[in-house]
Amino acid sequence: MKKQLLIEGSLRSTPFYSFSLALFLFFAINTPVRSQHQAKDLFKRNYIKATMLKVTDWQLKSPKHRPTDWTNGAFYAGVVAAYKTTKSKVVLDSLIALGERTGWQPGPRYDHADDITISQTYIDVYRLKKDQRMIQATIDTVQKLRTVPGREVRQHKITWWWCDALFMAPPTLAKLGVTLKDPSYFAVNDSFFRETYDLLYNKNEHLFARDASYLVNAQGEGKKEKNGKLVFWSRGNGWVMGGLVRLLEELPEDHPTRGFYLDIYREMAEKIISLQQADGLWRASLLDPASYPGGEGSGSGFFCYALAWGINKGLLDKEKYRPAVKKAWEGLNTLVSAEGRVGWVQPIGADPQKNFSAESWEVYGAGAFLLAGSEVIKMKW
Repeated sequence: MKKQLLIEGSLRSTPFYSFSLALFLFFAINTPVRSQHQAKDLFKRNYIKATMLKVTDWQLKSPKHRPTDWTNGAFYAGVVAAYKTTKSKVVLDSLIALGERTGWQPGPRYDHADDITISQTYIDVYRLKKDQRMIQATIDTVQKLRTVPGREVRQHKITWWWCDALFMAPPTLAKLGVTLKDPSYFAVNDSFFRETYDLLYNKNEHLFARDASYLVNAQGEGKKEKNGKLVFWSRGNGWVMGGLVRLLEELPEDHPTRGFYLDIYREMAEKIISLQQADGLWRASLLDPASYPGGEGSGSGFFCYALAWGINKGLLDKEKYRPAVKKAWEGLNTLVSAEGRVGWVQPIGADPQKNFSAESWEVYGAGAFLLAGSEVIKMKW
């Protein structure tokens, strides 16, 4: 338990310091209308680091799912980002502890994208420690995926049949390709990714349907929102954009398919900023925000992460996109409680819902917040 205490040293044992820090963070995070000075504090490196550590600490102490679950795959992607941002040994220890607890094994379904999401973290830790056992089970699982048709493709005709899968699996394959210096992993990803793109990407709206059940036929018949618009789920598209970022981060600059992914990323980025609401957040349903009041934390976190990354890499125009990131980060910080819980996160589901509040949290909401913070901290304001 001691290794999970993320604010270390003698300062924490000082009552005055602890009280002052708690008081500052309470007002900085929970006050809806901030003074100009307080708003600037949100973008200071020390504030961002402290908030990331607080969120990591709270979520590590509040486990909810089996360690290899896809939800934890997203959370621990954020924990890796928190470690890279803060260099906290305690955070690194939590990543190693995860792997030792799971035996560095992915989930049981070799062909289901959800079950190799956690492998992104294993590969990241392997890059630090160079211990082959950290990635061998993932290599074996992906090798089976490459050679043995599984249940998913038999049932759905394609392997990655839902849009969230584009966060779960492509970064894992790309990370393996880079780590093992084996471009065949990129080719496997290209094949599966294009199947999902061809089925689910709407080239007019520049958004992904969650799965085939949300597509409309030639007569325009299919699921619609209350306002008559198509159903495009905020979190699902947030997963996609986060996955594109993590894929592009790995793909070599001269890789022949990099432009394909970059085009999707830029198209989605332009669409996404047009759907941001006044509070800086996005609603559960992107095209019918009025029917879903209240910003949704996980989709908003992934959008903030993806947009900030693009600015930092010089792939998005900073003058155009920086205001959206600024509003998003300010909005996200209103969702964090004094103790570090990221609220207003829609529970597990497959479509836009209204079943969440300030008390609603999920581990992937914390993961999205941490990923966002890891890129916001790099920006020049």
